[in-house]
Amino acid sequence: MRLILGLLAVAALIAGWFLLMSGQRKTTPITLTFHAHMGDEPLVYDQFVYDNPGGGGQFRVRDFRFYLSNLSLTQGEKSYAEPDSYHLLRFDNEDKTHSITLPEVPLKSVDTVQFLIGVDPAANGSIEVRGDLDPNSQMAWNWEVGYKFVVVEGALKQGDDVSPLVYHVGFSENAREVEFMLPPDVLVSDDPEVHLIVDLAKFFDGTAQIDMQALPSVKFNRADAEILADNYAIMITLAF
Repeated sequence: MRLILGLLAVAALIAGWFLLMSGQRKTTPITLTFHAHMGDEPLVYDQFVYDNPGGGGQFRVRDFRFYLSNLSLTQGEKSYAEPDSYHLLRFDNEDKTHSITLPEVPLKSVDTVQFLIGVDPAANGSIEVRGDLDPNSQMAWNWEVGYKFVVVEGALKQGDDVSPLVYHVGFSENAREVEFMLPPDVLVSDDPEVHLIVDLAKFFDGTAQIDMQALPSVKFNRADAEILADNYAIMITLAF
């Protein structure tokens, strides 16, 4: 009888341990995959296939990249902030995608995802190398400490005339916060992946419409940079 009672006690302890562990989800990797689009279709590089949204002519995209920073995930009142969270996203690959994997997120589930398009003021005013930030990179201004938050380069074709397009946006006030509520079925797998659309068309036709002929370049003009920043604030959406 004592042996049976002892075995039952051990079994109860083991069952209790398994129940406890099943209610405590271990850290799990979460991947955010960004898909570069122009409107409803994947972005095409180096071809005059896109209409100037605010005027005449067609344009092509030669380069598109931007900084994403301060990535954090939230579950109710709990949150996880990625350390040294500075990512340079670029899409000049076959799939036109860029993925960010957080290998250990200590949350049972995730309700919201938040990040900045751009760089926070403290890091933007520092020469410390962290994440993808490097003051000697092509994404840093050469006239002051700070980074270009979004770079878009290409050309506009009108008849036989081809003129360059250069949009470099990056003052501290141009950082834009983005937040997404995740549907409950997104993180049901052991290795979940969240897909997001980066619609470059909204960079030129978002809250304001850009005529590339009238505004072929933006670099140091704060008013023009503000217009483009308000546009790229809405260029990322969840893919369903």
